[in-house]
Amino acid sequence: MTGLTSQRRLAAQILKIGQNRVWIDPERIDDVEVAITREEIRKLIHEGVVKRLPEKGVSRARARILHEKKKKGRRRGPGSRTSSLHAKISKKEAWMKKIRPLRKRLRELKTNRIITVNTYRKMYKMSSSGRFDSIADMERYLKAHELWRKR
Repeated sequence: MTGLTSQRRLAAQILKIGQNRVWIDPERIDDVEVAITREEIRKLIHEGVVKRLPEKGVSRARARILHEKKKKGRRRGPGSRTSSLHAKISKKEAWMKKIRPLRKRLRELKTNRIITVNTYRKMYKMSSSGRFDSIADMERYLKAHELWRKR
């Protein structure tokens, strides 16, 4: 056995800890090298030449900081959400983002007399049924079916 391997092993068994947690006083290494029995190691432990090191743990400091931030409502945006397809933006939010601009554009077209009230009602219903993906898509439809008001 090289160095203090057997002494470290014996001390670990006596202290009921792992070998990495055994601390040997660097000043008294010669005394520890001479000790080869359990009784001698026990004596060195009693003298404080061999000690047990405290367990290493994972600090909760960062976790506490994050918890405080989350209590304040931070770190809860769509970028922090995982899992399903609609976790980042719900189906309802996606629908609202799509339908509101469509309806706004339709109102503009009606008030500026670019389309008739009849066409407006028809387009409104089609928008509500999910026919159009965007304003551009709706305007392409209006152009293709010649629903712009005749000058």
